[in-house]
Amino acid sequence: MTEHRVPASPKSLSRRDVRTLVLASLGGALEFYDFIIFVFFAATISHLFFPPGTPDWLGDLQTFGIFAAGYLARPLGGLVMAHFGDKLGRKRMFTFSIFLMAVPTLLIGLTPTYATLGYAAPVLLLVFRMMQGAAIGGEGPGAWVFVSEHVPPGRVGLAVGMLTGGLTGGIMLGSLMATAINTALAPAEVAAWGWRIAFLVGGVFGFLAMYLRRFLHETPVFEEMRRRAGLARGLPLRQVLAGHRRGVAVSMFATWMLTAGIVVVILLAPTHLQRLHGLSPAETLRGNLAATFCLTVSAMLCGWLLDRFGSLRVGVAGALAMMGATYALYIGAGLRPDLLVPLYALAGATIGVIAVVPYVMIHAFPPAIRFTGVSFAYNMAYAICAGITPPLLTLLLALDRLGPAHYVAAVALVGIATLVANGRAPRSLAPEPAPAGGHAR
Repeated sequence: MTEHRVPASPKSLSRRDVRTLVLASLGGALEFYDFIIFVFFAATISHLFFPPGTPDWLGDLQTFGIFAAGYLARPLGGLVMAHFGDKLGRKRMFTFSIFLMAVPTLLIGLTPTYATLGYAAPVLLLVFRMMQGAAIGGEGPGAWVFVSEHVPPGRVGLAVGMLTGGLTGGIMLGSLMATAINTALAPAEVAAWGWRIAFLVGGVFGFLAMYLRRFLHETPVFEEMRRRAGLARGLPLRQVLAGHRRGVAVSMFATWMLTAGIVVVILLAPTHLQRLHGLSPAETLRGNLAATFCLTVSAMLCGWLLDRFGSLRVGVAGALAMMGATYALYIGAGLRPDLLVPLYALAGATIGVIAVVPYVMIHAFPPAIRFTGVSFAYNMAYAICAGITPPLLTLLLALDRLGPAHYVAAVALVGIATLVANGRAPRSLAPEPAPAGGHAR
């Protein structure tokens, strides 16, 4: 298929476009808060939801196993919602995903512990966590497709950048909530009831975000496909796998780079830096907050740059910067612990390059199967890569104290190779013109 170049002069965003971007980004931040808050209270949950006397290592393993179950549920949930998103409409699934997240988050905050329910407590926790995973599997891909199909072609980068910034902002909200609870309450109070606040607030946030999405409209691209009777026929996934394997491969390799930045630098680096350099949790938390804030802002900036310079130049420059900043963080935190916060902030800023990933993915698939293509590639890659990264880093750290930085560098090089192979000209996001005298198929 011949690809179409995006117009060189981007059009201005209308007031409706701006409202769509703001509401979508806010909803994404609230939903990612719900998904990520679990990890900040993992130690407390492990003591409350498993039998007394369970060794700490086993309790942690069980708790993080339940956390990981959320990632394993992502592909299935994402595919189901993407299927109906391509068939019935983007907005319906975009709204349903946040409902599916709000309910289990609220229920986790209300679930009795092992002392009351026995083994039913961790089973319920597992079920609720898998519901959260299914919801987040549809949220990210659905949100990127939704906003990209709303804005003018020359503003797609800004749209996915703002949305990506909103999603990462949810991680920052989770970190701030955990900090506030642990600062305001004594450890015994956190264990007794304080941890529940984070989940109850998250559930309320979710229903608020669902309400706000009532004011959004279906995407013009989907409405045009429906008008032309150009919606996907049969199983969208079958069409993705049969005719768009290259798009799937490009999207999965690009997502691998995204997971390296988020999982290694944002989620796991605080633990690594504490163990490698003896830094306190408070020090690494301050650095992590700075990094997440800079990531949120830089993702939006990266999106703006994408509309002007394209995915190749922005992606290659950003990936190289991420490599250098990750090495600077892991080396500099040991040599100059007093510079941890600025070093971590710099690393977070370079991870804003992940905005190139949704930009590449949404251009890799035609409109009729775009939601399914993005969801399948992104969630499969995230489940695999995010699943293997923690144990792999444990092995690498046993061999080399810079193992995590080496891993990020290697994956960034894969990302660069992927962007180079993908080329410069993205596919048009609009439906293909209908044949004369008939409907688009």
